[in-house]
Amino acid sequence: MLKEKIKTTDEAKQKLIFAEQKAKELFNAIEERGLIVSGKSEKQLCDEIVKIAKEDFGIIAHWSKKIVRTGVNTLQPFIANPPDLIIQDGDILFFDFHPIFEGWEADLGRTYVLGNDPLKLKIKKDVEAAWHVANAWYFKQSNLTGAEFFNYVDALTKSYGYEFGNAIAGHIVGPFPHEQPDDPNDLCLDVHPDNHKDILQLDKYGNKRHWILELHFVDRKNNIGAFFEQLLDAE
Repeated sequence: MLKEKIKTTDEAKQKLIFAEQKAKELFNAIEERGLIVSGKSEKQLCDEIVKIAKEDFGIIAHWSKKIVRTGVNTLQPFIANPPDLIIQDGDILFFDFHPIFEGWEADLGRTYVLGNDPLKLKIKKDVEAAWHVANAWYFKQSNLTGAEFFNYVDALTKSYGYEFGNAIAGHIVGPFPHEQPDDPNDLCLDVHPDNHKDILQLDKYGNKRHWILELHFVDRKNNIGAFFEQLLDAE
């Protein structure tokens, strides 16, 4: 984490935007090379992504676990470790990766659909659209607790007709390793229903905190989920 006040308000943000852009380029490369196909396991695709990240983007470290989930596994929350599945024709799947670029963390999640199933295409579209709605709402707030933000996201998810699929809806991000609470049980740096602290506060060194917003939509009736995650940014 930054252990002193940064030189300008935008310095950390620009570093984080750079890291996120590189992560987007990595995901684009995976898609453009046609690697998201049926017949391979989640682990195989994950290993291919890690290999390209290292060889083509110079990424040698990831600050949290790397996720490729397909089919029924898209219902599972981040904390889960479901059995490795084989990607099937027509599946929905998502990525959640946390690469480190030049000492700064990225955290990016995207959903992909193989085929033209309207329900899968709709949940993919809806989770992304809702992310932008929540992102815009965040920047209109002058005070905001983690619980208030989580509850807003949960209600937004329901308005689209889905269930929210994770225990948190976001967290801070920064230079690796990012800030940690003094008490490991303190949820102050998560968008969590039990975080009643203002997440818009500066850190102890007077730096603005930067937040990741992650939306996980779940449709249990049809056994599908979708995920979209990136840095909150004024659009």
